[in-house]
Amino acid sequence: MRILIENVWILTMDSEYTEYKNGYLIIEDKTILSLGDMKQCPDVQVDRVIDGQGGLLMPGMINTHTHAGMIPFRSLGDDTPDRLTRFLFPLESQAMTAELAYHSTKVAIAEMQLAGITTFYDIYYFEESVAEATAEMNSRAILAETVLEDGCDSDEKFGGLKIAEEFIKKWSHHPLITPAIAPHAPYTNSTESLKEAANLSTKYNVPLSIHLSEMTFEMEKYGQEYQQTPVEYLEAIDFLSNKLLAAHLIFATDDDLVILAKYNVFVAHCIGANTKSGKGVAPLQQMIDKGLKVGLGTDGPSSGNTLELFTQMKLLANFHKTYTHNRATFPSLEIVRLATLGGAEALGMEKLTGSLEIGKKADITLIETDSINMFPIHDPYAAIVYSANAANVCEVWIDDKHIVSQKRLNNHSEVTLTKNLSEAMTLFKQKAENILQNMD
Repeated sequence: MRILIENVWILTMDSEYTEYKNGYLIIEDKTILSLGDMKQCPDVQVDRVIDGQGGLLMPGMINTHTHAGMIPFRSLGDDTPDRLTRFLFPLESQAMTAELAYHSTKVAIAEMQLAGITTFYDIYYFEESVAEATAEMNSRAILAETVLEDGCDSDEKFGGLKIAEEFIKKWSHHPLITPAIAPHAPYTNSTESLKEAANLSTKYNVPLSIHLSEMTFEMEKYGQEYQQTPVEYLEAIDFLSNKLLAAHLIFATDDDLVILAKYNVFVAHCIGANTKSGKGVAPLQQMIDKGLKVGLGTDGPSSGNTLELFTQMKLLANFHKTYTHNRATFPSLEIVRLATLGGAEALGMEKLTGSLEIGKKADITLIETDSINMFPIHDPYAAIVYSANAANVCEVWIDDKHIVSQKRLNNHSEVTLTKNLSEAMTLFKQKAENILQNMD
């Protein structure tokens, strides 16, 4: 099928930041066939014409770090100190199931798709169920099985290693899904499990991810026990590679960033989760200055609550401008780049997606400009970062499939998705209430 999208302000996010204020784009066979100014639109036969009504046409956004299976945790114990160890880990152990992860993932993907996100990097348990849900929702994704000493989907110590290997074998040839492996963090994994996870990444040539330099106790542990930072420790055990995406890096030092750049490690910057937890503002500008490829991540719906990048873009601008006391820091064009092509680079997918260019996959988001919060538009990038929200996303394509049309999912019912998840949450709700009641 050949589709023409016309009457749109195209923000290509290519290397030259090319724009077409009155533009067109043609999709054919899952890729972008042609784009440019409407005056140069070729006279070719198309199967469908979509009038963009002056909206902003941009690459689909990319969420570089999330936990889609954690929708049931959203708004639970949000203000609890030491929430990860006192609440989240125990609840996962007692109540997380494959069925819950499956229905949660479908709801999470629906939220992302409705917000213009076409690709995401997931790290969680029961990743087989996550993959099934992702395939049914037709999203592009890297899906990584979590490796933890006491993972909730295995009775074996670090059983996620075996699960990950089988998962990688099964999903390695899917057109939209890339399987991966994710040891949870240096402070929750043994040296042996970290090494084995890195070996599996190398053996099967798949991505690797980890939470890194995000906890004060993590920094204290490695400083006291090893006289190293967590990054230095990972280098010492040969864990770092150009397959690795590190999430957070709140406390990364300048020396850490030099090490990470040496191995071409990628970074997921999760400003919302980092600041909600009161941990701090990661050294984003220094990362970029060191040549690290950085994308934006929401973290899970438990940590950041929302799974859309409009919030992340606003928070990035506000926190980093305040942190540096410089209003000019991170202009909106650079922030939109981090949400699109920057994310693609951080996932190693820049040849497939992240910008609107001929031959790239048709992962596309259209933001309407008719709503009152979008008037007027002098700078489209500023409008996206400071004015727009997920409710302004009106059309989304992934791999040329029309996923969102007129602000609604084309092939799934939001009511049904949330109803199915709610029904699967009965035991989960009971366990959560018990744990919260017994907390100090």
